[in-house]
Amino acid sequence: MAQGSDSNDTTFTRSPSPSNRQDSSDDVKKVMRREKNRIAAQKSRMRQTQKADSLHLESENLEKENAALRKEVKQLTEEAKYLSSVLSSHEPLCSMMGPQSSDIRYSSPHGALYQPHMTSRYQQ
Repeated sequence: MAQGSDSNDTTFTRSPSPSNRQDSSDDVKKVMRREKNRIAAQKSRMRQTQKADSLHLESENLEKENAALRKEVKQLTEEAKYLSSVLSSHEPLCSMMGPQSSDIRYSSPHGALYQPHMTSRYQQ
């Protein structure tokens, strides 16, 4: 009899009920939405990484430029000190400055006072 009971078992193939089709459709939509979200998140992370890399490069370039400008400021400051000392040592020896001209002072466009003491070598 055991064999007879096996022959009576049949597998039914039914078409999915409307609620099963709806669940399947919802699952597909969910999977698609998750895939789109995953791709969007990946792109967002990539853009964020590129932006960070770009900012890092810009920062490095600005630091190099800043260092170069500081070096230039230091050199110009040293040159100004040197020229000031040359001028100071030259003033007592300058034949262009007489006693009356030492009291003459002119104002520069920046408000500082200066005394002309010699003609420029470029003026003729």
